Amino acid sequence: MVVKDSYSFYSENIPIAITIESVKDEFVLVYNVSISKISQNTEIILDKIKDELADKVRLNLGEVTDLKKSEFIRTKFQETIIYLLNKYLPDLPEDFKKFLTTYLMHKTLGLGKIELLLDDKNLEEVVINNADEPVWVYHHKYGWLKTNIKLDNEEQIKHYSSLIGRKVGRSISLLTPLLDAQLETGDRVNATLNPVSVKGNTITLRKFAAKPITITDMINQKTISVAASSLIWLGIEYELSALVTGGTATGKTTVLSSLCSFFQPNQRIISVEDTNEIRLPKYLQWIPMLTRLPNVEGKGEVTLLDLIVNSLRMRPDRIVVGEIRRQREAETLFEAMHTGHSVYATLHANDVEETINRITNPPINIPKNLLPAISMIIVMYRNRRTGIRRIFQVAEILRDSNPNVLLQFDLRQDKILTVNKSLRLMPELELQTGLTTQEINENLKEKSLILAWLAKKNLNEVNDIGKVVATYYTNKDAVMQLIKK
Repeated sequence: MVVKDSYSFYSENIPIAITIESVKDEFVLVYNVSISKISQNTEIILDKIKDELADKVRLNLGEVTDLKKSEFIRTKFQETIIYLLNKYLPDLPEDFKKFLTTYLMHKTLGLGKIELLLDDKNLEEVVINNADEPVWVYHHKYGWLKTNIKLDNEEQIKHYSSLIGRKVGRSISLLTPLLDAQLETGDRVNATLNPVSVKGNTITLRKFAAKPITITDMINQKTISVAASSLIWLGIEYELSALVTGGTATGKTTVLSSLCSFFQPNQRIISVEDTNEIRLPKYLQWIPMLTRLPNVEGKGEVTLLDLIVNSLRMRPDRIVVGEIRRQREAETLFEAMHTGHSVYATLHANDVEETINRITNPPINIPKNLLPAISMIIVMYRNRRTGIRRIFQVAEILRDSNPNVLLQFDLRQDKILTVNKSLRLMPELELQTGLTTQEINENLKEKSLILAWLAKKNLNEVNDIGKVVATYYTNKDAVMQLIKK
């Protein structure tokens, strides 16, 4: 066994130690979780407390499934656990009592050790494939890793799925064996039950980043260059519509969200999503909207199309859409673009050519002659072996509906290079703004200086970036003086 990495964190009051190990006869690295040891005698007492807890805190089905009572139930359990710990282990230090309280709360009301993993900021996904396999995690640095955690049986996985379902007011059963939901924390959960998932019950937890990745983070991580960022910013400033495309898990929504920080503070922004992922600076007039699944009676559904249509009645200056999947959604957005709205959305496609093919063929099937409504296409790339994410292409759509790639990622050099001169973007800006080529280049230079300064100072909070951008629009001289100090 060889230790590749190690670190620690706290899950509430529980100290967690992580080692990432290369283990003999394992073809992937192992994510080893170590929790502070509890003596055998203490474990026996904790089992006694757990049994007594079930007798003292009796809940009916209505209370368990009532979301409004979730905090009341947690408080009730916590108070009872503290009482029982004081009864059976009165001499324990207070810190250790807090640790045991949290430990018992996880075991009784939570997801046990799975819940601990959700506090590791290095993880993007936590997945249970069945009771025969260990739990897997997706680490932002090392990719997929096996853990040293295994669930007892399939019934335990089913119990965890039901527990998650109750938290969001949904059910999962043999009759309805699929669950897809978003928790209050923002984490996304998918669960399936056997026999739909043949090898056993599954749970997939996609973690919601506590801190959104910003344009500064992406520059410092080499995901995007300063030159590419300033060009995109220029297009956004002058209300040119754009698509962010890429394969699964390339970071499309992350990029889309980060680019929204370039919006002007005197404009109205409506965002429409299935999952609450986009986060904008507080300085913007932003109305986030989410779809809603139907209830158990099949009523109350609010679709992405419903929200897009509704957003057009809200006098938006910018419309941001999580992902385009269907024809009617795309048609409505293209109508919005042609009536003067700026639209920004994501789409699954691996390069510019594939993006155009997806838009102009079923199931989206938009006529090719409408494509010039999109001014820019930004394509994301992810190396599955190394985990790195990069801007792969930045392209403009010409008036004849063909693409012109302006910037492209060179894998060998790990650089984003200029490959073609703009044939539409720059001439169009000159025509619509009255700016000369020299003035546009000066504008790009200013933006590059600001972005480089943000990266150097590591100002990577979304509100900090939003403040700088908002100030730039309202008092450019003040910002330029600040960065030149």
